[in-house]
Amino acid sequence: MIDSKKINIISSVLIIAAVAGVIAMIIFGREYTYTPEYARTVFGTDIITIDIQADETEWQNMLDNAINEEYIMADVAVNGKKYSYVGIRPKGNNSLQQVYSSDSDRYSFKIKFDEYAAGQTCGGLDMLVLNDMLGDATYMKEYTTFEMMKELGIETPYFGYAKITVNGEYWGLYFALEAYNDSYKQRVSGNENGTLYNVKSTDMGGGNFGSIEKSSDKSSENSQQRGFGGHGGMGAASSGGSLLYTDDEISSYPAIFGNVVGDGNEEDFSKVISALKALNSGKNIEEYFDVDEILRYLAVHTFVVNLDSYSSNMAQNYYIYEQDGTIQILPWDYNYAWGAFQGGTASATVNFPIDTPVSDVEMSERPLISVLFENEEYFERYHNYLSELLEKYFTDGKFDNRIDELDNLIDSYVQDDPTAFYTYDQYKTALEAFKNLANLRAESVSGQLSGTVPSTTEEQKNSSDKLVDASSVTMSQVGTSGMGGDRGFGGERPDFDMEGGRDFGGQGVQGGGEPPQFDENNAPPNLPDGDIVKNNTESSEISTPPDLPNENSTEENTESNIKNTPPDFSMGENNAPKGERDFQQGVGNAQQPPQGEGSSESSGMALNIGSLVLLIIAIIGVSLVKGKF
Repeated sequence: MIDSKKINIISSVLIIAAVAGVIAMIIFGREYTYTPEYARTVFGTDIITIDIQADETEWQNMLDNAINEEYIMADVAVNGKKYSYVGIRPKGNNSLQQVYSSDSDRYSFKIKFDEYAAGQTCGGLDMLVLNDMLGDATYMKEYTTFEMMKELGIETPYFGYAKITVNGEYWGLYFALEAYNDSYKQRVSGNENGTLYNVKSTDMGGGNFGSIEKSSDKSSENSQQRGFGGHGGMGAASSGGSLLYTDDEISSYPAIFGNVVGDGNEEDFSKVISALKALNSGKNIEEYFDVDEILRYLAVHTFVVNLDSYSSNMAQNYYIYEQDGTIQILPWDYNYAWGAFQGGTASATVNFPIDTPVSDVEMSERPLISVLFENEEYFERYHNYLSELLEKYFTDGKFDNRIDELDNLIDSYVQDDPTAFYTYDQYKTALEAFKNLANLRAESVSGQLSGTVPSTTEEQKNSSDKLVDASSVTMSQVGTSGMGGDRGFGGERPDFDMEGGRDFGGQGVQGGGEPPQFDENNAPPNLPDGDIVKNNTESSEISTPPDLPNENSTEENTESNIKNTPPDFSMGENNAPKGERDFQQGVGNAQQPPQGEGSSESSGMALNIGSLVLLIIAIIGVSLVKGKF
């Protein structure tokens, strides 16, 4: 017989255990994510179909005034399900300016489902990004890079290919991404806490860099209200994108805080500044940064030689996600990967040094790389992740097999693409060139890891004879950071002339030194000479939509367009076991969506249910104890 004192002790232990479990679930809540409905209804198809129905005059006015990045209202059907009163606008920075200056109207777009209808989402997705794949003759640079990121355990958005039609006419094959926004935070964190920053350069060398991409509708307003200018003499390096700590003033980091996604306040900003201070001091870094994931990110990022990024003098094109004082670095914008931007020669791209992976800046100017690499444990881990990437993605012809699989998926869409920057014949040539480039890059990285190929900029200068021979690579075949598209190669493209497009690739400088010189007729796109001139017309007045309930369109999905699960693109016979390696089209190794209708409830539901279960167990346990004794 147990006396009442012992019963009380047992009861207390059970309750304490339950409370401890709840606390643990809250602390580690980021691991308790769910698969939202849009994983299936948007990204669960072979090819996402997006039909935009817009007033033709408003659509053309939007294109003619694309540099203003202003929304127009449209009806948008995603995989057969229609959403009314949706906002759509061109997006971009340097890429937008290049298209705007050309004869092409193939812009990247943002689709915002709640722009005119409060609370409307696409199966829980609030914003969809559509990238035009400028500078990518393969149509695969972004796809394969995000897939590698996912393979190495880096948090990425959902992604996939999208066939876009406008008023029923085929517009083009695009690369679609889940926007880093509230729905993303809800999916990966179980709530909408934390703050996202779309890091963009605000200035180069003291001049006006041009339009800054609006990470949200409020970001440009926030910049003006806080007095962010970005006109310091050091340019992008001093604007915050470099992650160099200068002082505690918010205004010293316009590339970060001038591009906050949604709302942010001084308390949020101060957390990032505290993290920068820790990073630059080299102390308590893991208290402020998700170091292991960042090392994985750097491994892939370096492998694909993406220099329109943090790794160069641009110091941009990545996201910061701060939650509870911890910072993640999220990947973004890889159409200029594989040496298309500042990559220089084919040899420079193939042999890009893994131990000094910067371009036109000193290592010390990029503390996220230099400080982490100074730590022997982190440096070794970074090398291990490069080895893991080689094993999982490049051994036994895996990369070539993957390119062939993707080609089988998109070939007909590319062939018929009416707005493509490259001809179909150029696309087919690009695929073989891409395989060659990627495999030579893998050979060089493997040699750099083993010590047979120099792994730093200085060593490569002194021992160039040890570099991997890249003479078989023609960089322009894969696509460079210009408009591309030789009209004489494979026939004319309909509707527009690409002869005016300029190609600015292959001019980068590795590891410091003098930047290339350009005359006024060959100015690089990131340094526009004067204002862009294109005839602007006044946009048509947009009528205000009627009041709508805060819920989605109820039009049903068509079975022909929606599948219950994302298709599985394995890597062939040499693929690792499916449980370890699962390349799924669209969701890019995302968690397997549930069968049937996906949940559009808060992703914190799993956390709340788990907490409730623990408490119920404790209560039942107490009742049983008291009932028995």
